[in-house]
Amino acid sequence: MLDAGAVKEVVHELIEVLKLERLELNLFRGQSRDIGTRVVFGGQVLGQALEAANCTVDGRVAHSLHAYFLRAGDIEAPIVYEVDRQRDGGSFSVRRVVAIQHGQPIFNMAASFQEPQEGVNHQISMPEVPKPDDVEATPPIDAERLAQVPEKLRRWLTRQGPFEFRHVYPRDDLKPAKRPPFQHIWFRLRDRLPDDPQLHQAALAYASDFHLIGTATLPHGISYMQPNVMMASLDHAMWFLRPCRVDEWLLYSCDSPSAQGGRGLARGSIYRADGTLVASTAQEGVLRINTDPPAGG
Repeated sequence: MLDAGAVKEVVHELIEVLKLERLELNLFRGQSRDIGTRVVFGGQVLGQALEAANCTVDGRVAHSLHAYFLRAGDIEAPIVYEVDRQRDGGSFSVRRVVAIQHGQPIFNMAASFQEPQEGVNHQISMPEVPKPDDVEATPPIDAERLAQVPEKLRRWLTRQGPFEFRHVYPRDDLKPAKRPPFQHIWFRLRDRLPDDPQLHQAALAYASDFHLIGTATLPHGISYMQPNVMMASLDHAMWFLRPCRVDEWLLYSCDSPSAQGGRGLARGSIYRADGTLVASTAQEGVLRINTDPPAGG
């Protein structure tokens, strides 16, 4: 468990990651962070791109984004975000964002913003699951089992990040069993954020990339920890439906309707603890199993 000082440090680091340096009117630069993954974490690029778009819009709130991951990001290099102000209409604004590293686009995103309005209102009900206080936190992996995974992955598994996750139906990713393609995960930021709705949106986009595409692995008894499994995000769509705070408990309810052709599709709904639906997500990713034995046997 992290002590109070360490919690504040990892949350402050997230806030700093989501802050961008303005280079020009529509040009921004964000720093990359090594969180134990081989390449830049997709949620980081997603959150930074949304923040870049937010910086070019006044009085309107992001309600949707649609993004594609084009190339793996280099964790040792900053990322430049170029924003194209495609349209400012009577009620909606549209922005296109391209993330660039080493002179090449690694990611692009279209985001739409709307002036706050009243209208018809309905939502699907939150699944009936135990409350977060009734769900145990994921225990740390013991040293003997941790020694079985590569060092890079070991750092990812032992790092305590800014978000706390509690799985309603936990599974052993080192020895995954086959099960139906859905999961429910409670999550929240470990410390309070300032009362900045744009910052909470960017942090929610960051967190939405955790666990989503992994839902497509559940029926097959595989996981990203296995050396013969290749997983990579191809795209990410998100709809911001109602306000929320990421430093309060949220339920991520995910399902995977299909996997085929070396790809898996996953969908997610994010609820406040009171049952209010605040966001929806969808993501497709590469999902391949290498059946060839490694070189040298």
